[in-house]
Amino acid sequence: MTNRIVIDAETGWNTPRKPGHSPPGEDAGPGGLPPKESVAVAEFSHVRRFVVMTPRALLSLVLASCVLVLLASSSSCASLPGDSGAARDVGGVFTAVFTWFEAAVEYMFGMIAGGDGGGKGAKGKRRAAITKNRGRTYTNYQVLRLRPTTDEDVQELKTLEDEHGLEFWSPPVKNGTSDLMIPPDVSEYLREYLQDRDIEFTVLTNDLEAEIKKQNPKPKSKYSEKLLKTDKGHPLTWARFHRYKDILDYLDYLGSTIPDLVKIVTIGKSSENRPLKVAHISSGKRKDAPAIWIDGGIHGREWVAPSTALFILKQLTENYNTNKAVVDGIDWFIMPVANPDGYEYSHSVDRFWRKNRSKNPAKRYEDYYDEARYGRFFWGDDAETCQGVDLNRNWDFHWKEIGASSSPCKPTFAGDRPFSEPETRAMSDFIMDRSDQIKAYLSLHSYSQMLLLPWGYTKQNPKDYDDLMYVGRKAVEALQRLYGTPYKIGTSPSLLYPTSGSSDDWAKGKAGIKYSYTLELRDKGTHGFLLPASQIVPTGRETFAAIKTIAKHVVNTSD
Repeated sequence: MTNRIVIDAETGWNTPRKPGHSPPGEDAGPGGLPPKESVAVAEFSHVRRFVVMTPRALLSLVLASCVLVLLASSSSCASLPGDSGAARDVGGVFTAVFTWFEAAVEYMFGMIAGGDGGGKGAKGKRRAAITKNRGRTYTNYQVLRLRPTTDEDVQELKTLEDEHGLEFWSPPVKNGTSDLMIPPDVSEYLREYLQDRDIEFTVLTNDLEAEIKKQNPKPKSKYSEKLLKTDKGHPLTWARFHRYKDILDYLDYLGSTIPDLVKIVTIGKSSENRPLKVAHISSGKRKDAPAIWIDGGIHGREWVAPSTALFILKQLTENYNTNKAVVDGIDWFIMPVANPDGYEYSHSVDRFWRKNRSKNPAKRYEDYYDEARYGRFFWGDDAETCQGVDLNRNWDFHWKEIGASSSPCKPTFAGDRPFSEPETRAMSDFIMDRSDQIKAYLSLHSYSQMLLLPWGYTKQNPKDYDDLMYVGRKAVEALQRLYGTPYKIGTSPSLLYPTSGSSDDWAKGKAGIKYSYTLELRDKGTHGFLLPASQIVPTGRETFAAIKTIAKHVVNTSD
């Protein structure tokens, strides 16, 4: 693990301030929570209480500070790299200089896109070696489930999120539940804050890091993995959540061993140059067969979604003889991992990473510092937070109208325009080219145990809402017959929260696909994103039962 130096932005080296206690003359934040300390540079208000700095970042700071001293004695700053015209103030100078040196140090340390399943060459290997050793830890982080009952409660909670860098796994809604991840330094005071305002809460997880270590058992040995690949032709199992390379190996295995049934298509490349692959399953026994699209893993941290997509793929291919009815009558397009960069990053660096990994250059460097009020600073590990786009807010249908953020530091950042990301462009182009054939669009997510149907951007239901509900209820009934897993069915605004620019809304609204659904898989929050690997198979089995029901309806109603 990379060594870190913790600096208190107000008092100096290794002198952490007790949370909730503000220095004389400084107002406390909401509920007695301490506000963000400020530093002596004008641009740098609202920084995180403790700046966690890696050696790379520390070197950047030292270099930039030295140059700032030199600049202070200079009469001209007009040609600074990264700044347009003369520097407006000391903060502007520091901004330009620091950004310039950050780029240089990033290059020196080899921080270039890569990692498992992509990023070829020496640069990619150097990147992979670094990310392997700089994983973010969540020791003593907690997850609370909140139940706000008034509009004022909801607004207060949103203010808390913005002011103190907290992260909601689901946004607060009136008379609904919302899960909130909190760092240990504010835990006690946040509880007091909630109690003072009579906001009901329960603790779902006391130590996220401990739960992370339990979730995904490691292979017994490298030898056993090699033996597995030799015996089966691929390393994939249902006993653990696999890396993207293993998933690609499995796709290639299917394409090479069952070529008459499975063809693997590369539809594009990710931001970090990983291949975006779709499995096309077709027995060729029905001319002009209708098709169903399934994608998983559009959010990196939702590991059970790719595993479930792979489980379904196995049933349709390796278990073809028991599923002929839904294979011979339908073509299937299955994309197990729609966000391979985010998925890999959630394995190697930050377990709870949601977005993809594209760069988000601000129009002005100062824009990053405005975003820092959300609890993230642009150096050290937290710099990564201002990178990436939420791929399920990036689709060109009512883009960024509601339930999406304009801030690159937010988990729901919608991008600077619709289809700004190579992943969403590749998916939408592929689907639109086959929109006459595709009759059902299914996107796998976690968690909540819900079957969601359009629309997400409005409370108004689609005209064929009754048809969607009828098929959806049949699917949920089939799912529940296996293990009795309770599922809710409805629109996102009615069950969760409003969203816009989402893939399921686009599939129905733009591509004209009638049966468009999002499945929020297990569980309801006991484990959340950390669903144990032991639940991969039961989740896959019950989800496949639901999807077969939808598929049979498509077969019976298609010309």
